[in-house]
Amino acid sequence: MQTSQHDFIPILMQVLLAVGFVGGTIVISNLLGPKRSSANKDKSFECGIESTGNARIPFSVKYFLVAILFVLFDVEVIFMYPWAVNFKDMGMDGLIKMGIFMVLLLIGFFYVIKKKALVWE
Repeated sequence: MQTSQHDFIPILMQVLLAVGFVGGTIVISNLLGPKRSSANKDKSFECGIESTGNARIPFSVKYFLVAILFVLFDVEVIFMYPWAVNFKDMGMDGLIKMGIFMVLLLIGFFYVIKKKALVWE
């Protein structure tokens, strides 16, 4: 079946509608919203606690490493859901491919454990 440019018109309309709605909402709220500024309103506010000290205190690299590893392994686990839903349709070929995927995932996990990336001092 050949697709033509006319098949993409509904998608283009939906994208334009979404972008237009977001842009219009931002512009209208900016025009209609209050514009009162004061020293008290411009102060930093964090959960009802008065701000003290410098906000530029460096975080430990371990924090970012754990966060990145969580996202990495979480996204890899998400790829297992479509495979599980279509397990019967994929047959032995799908099982072999998922086995390779799991082996690579475990190799990466054991590498992280070996490098002690998850050990906190």
